[in-house]
Amino acid sequence: MAISPFKEKRLNIDRERFIPFIIMGLAAALALIPVIVFAQETVFGQGPTIKETTLISAIYDNPSSYVGKTVKVEGLIVDVCSRRGCWMSIASDRAFETLRIKVADGEIVFPVTARGSKAAVQGKVQEIRMSKAQALEFAKHQAQESGKKFDPSTVTGPTVLYQIYATGAVIQ
Repeated sequence: MAISPFKEKRLNIDRERFIPFIIMGLAAALALIPVIVFAQETVFGQGPTIKETTLISAIYDNPSSYVGKTVKVEGLIVDVCSRRGCWMSIASDRAFETLRIKVADGEIVFPVTARGSKAAVQGKVQEIRMSKAQALEFAKHQAQESGKKFDPSTVTGPTVLYQIYATGAVIQ
């Protein structure tokens, strides 16, 4: 019988000390799920068919030339409706500016995990004029959906909201 030149070594692993490392590994893997889910493009609704992208800043600079027109915009998703996924906000090409993207409730549902992903959205530019009372209600509703505290003093008067009523989007 041949004797092996290698000695068998057994690792004495203290299982109680090893469990936290297993938990941290699982937590890291779970944190990657949103990245994996949106590593490929996901189409919502019909998806964009327009080739040319309109800058969000261009819409805000001259809204009257875009209201009622179908456009395609692109940007980073900064917020998503956490209740029904019926809207999301995407960052403009200009700092500190976002555009609201609204869809028909239940027809398209944007997942909250899409935050931080890039989106291309096609839809019709809408202008929504609100009285001060309507603006207060809207701001209060938005705060509730976002889980933020509502401060009525932030609404100082009537307001105009521009948004895209989307027929489709691609999230990557």
